[in-house]
Amino acid sequence: MQFRTSAVSRTPPTIATLVLLSGLSALSMNVYLPSMPNMAVYFETDYRVMQLSVALYLLVNAVLQVLIGPVADKAGRRPVLMWGLSLFLLATLGCIYAPNVEVFLAFRMCQAIIVVGMVLSRAAVRDMYDQDQAASMIGYVTMGMAVVPMIGPAIGGVLEETFGWKANFWMPFALGALTLILTYRDFGETAATSGKTLLQQFREYPELLTSPRFWGYSLSSAFSSGAFFAYLGGAPFVGTEVFGLSAAQVGVYFGAPALGYFFGNFISGRFSVRFGVNRMVLWGCLLNAVGVILSASLVLTGLGTAISFFGLMTFVGLGNGMSIPNATSGALSVRPHLAATASGLSGAIMLGGGAALSALAGALLTVETGAMPLLWLMLITAILAICAINAVIWREKQLGL
Repeated sequence: MQFRTSAVSRTPPTIATLVLLSGLSALSMNVYLPSMPNMAVYFETDYRVMQLSVALYLLVNAVLQVLIGPVADKAGRRPVLMWGLSLFLLATLGCIYAPNVEVFLAFRMCQAIIVVGMVLSRAAVRDMYDQDQAASMIGYVTMGMAVVPMIGPAIGGVLEETFGWKANFWMPFALGALTLILTYRDFGETAATSGKTLLQQFREYPELLTSPRFWGYSLSSAFSSGAFFAYLGGAPFVGTEVFGLSAAQVGVYFGAPALGYFFGNFISGRFSVRFGVNRMVLWGCLLNAVGVILSASLVLTGLGTAISFFGLMTFVGLGNGMSIPNATSGALSVRPHLAATASGLSGAIMLGGGAALSALAGALLTVETGAMPLLWLMLITAILAICAINAVIWREKQLGL
């Protein structure tokens, strides 16, 4: 099989295509989450083993992003996307027909290849726009990444109760096939190939890794999203075991952060150019922390309910929607000629930490502990995000930027 950049389109992709690429990546992460308790029963395994499907997926996501960036800087965005989407379809079929939990987890890890959509949709935006305008456009692109998970768990819960858990993998398969067709027809190459070998591409990593500003942006994004990834790992358990919700109810409640993320992305799209990326990241990180503090306060005073727990997560989503697009644009703009590499590396830092936090959240929670271990974990990461972006602001004052 060979995909050629010039076969169909030489024009840059439309925003709709970029939104779909980022949205499919988000959908495959969380649409099946309401099914996890019943999947554990189906595979005759413990919920904590089933929860590894989140942590392992995020971990492989992180590893792949380190590789995808340099490969895309060398070979171009389009061919890497075409291969990634094709492999995602095969991996999804493997999840559907897995005979046991071990095989399922193996194919679930392979599904992580869909991260090419998230990495290269952002890199394509940075190829086409300067830093502040790119932050605005990334906000619009990742708004699609919020719409899908906002409705995904709700749809997943209904599909689970109506058709069983496999329906939550057939849906991403169908959407993946449509995305592959659209990408083939619409995604014209946005970057010239570097002309360097892969080894030469990887040798440019130190240029990013020795930049304090790259680390500041990447860590502010990683820690801010860390609160959400901890939520991914722990909220299904909190919803079903602590608050006694059904799979469909968890699916509806679970989308609360995505609702906030949608509006946060909208704010980024409208105001990043006006206020600059640093202010937007700082304000987003502060809102993230406020949501966790309010929720924890209610739980500690005995007033916490399912509605307050999930409802206040909209602040976490709102903060992430403001901080992540802007921090991403900042990280990609530190070394513009390494946009895809920076996108992959910053994403790897974010998802690698997310995998650890997701697994840790799942391990800490029991019916006896309630929701507090999860909320403490989220609060710590939210505070660290504030520290990271303040370090960037201090560094830029030093440099006179």
